[in-house]
Amino acid sequence: MVLKNREKIFIVFAVVAISIWVFDRFYYAPQSRNIQGLKAEVKAADLKLDEFLMVGKGVETLEAAVLREEEELKKLSERTLKGEEFRTFLKHLAKESDPAQMKVISLIPQEEKLLPLQGKKEASASQYRKVSVQVVLHSTYGKLGTYLKGIEELPFLIHVDNLQVERSEEGQPLLKVTMQLSMYMISI
Repeated sequence: MVLKNREKIFIVFAVVAISIWVFDRFYYAPQSRNIQGLKAEVKAADLKLDEFLMVGKGVETLEAAVLREEEELKKLSERTLKGEEFRTFLKHLAKESDPAQMKVISLIPQEEKLLPLQGKKEASASQYRKVSVQVVLHSTYGKLGTYLKGIEELPFLIHVDNLQVERSEEGQPLLKVTMQLSMYMISI
């Protein structure tokens, strides 16, 4: 049996088509699937890398904030007196009170108990005391501003909880000032 030219060409095309199909079926398609899987893994790795970079930036920001807070705490602890807070407050009040511009009418201190924080040692909670002081005084506006600015610069923690300023009688140039202060003192 002799094959004609057309049949030979058809057989060659069939062999080429079968070899292309075999190549596609057994080599190219599996490699394409592997490439797609690897591309998906690369995308997932890129997302994780971006996430880690954001976490790293967040950690750097947090470290900077912690350092800043530690510096503020160090400055505050250097500035804080231990056991002399109320005496310093009274000295400041005596220094600022001038009979012509500022008269102290009443001064009522009252110690409050601080509740220990959960999870903290009871000894560390008991070393701090909170003293509330109600001060009533007559003062000019300028002298009151100077006094409040001086309170801010005292070497311990003090907080103005309430400040009430009233103009008393028309003939009197002094204002009636009622302040509620909270002082946080370290027990020795």
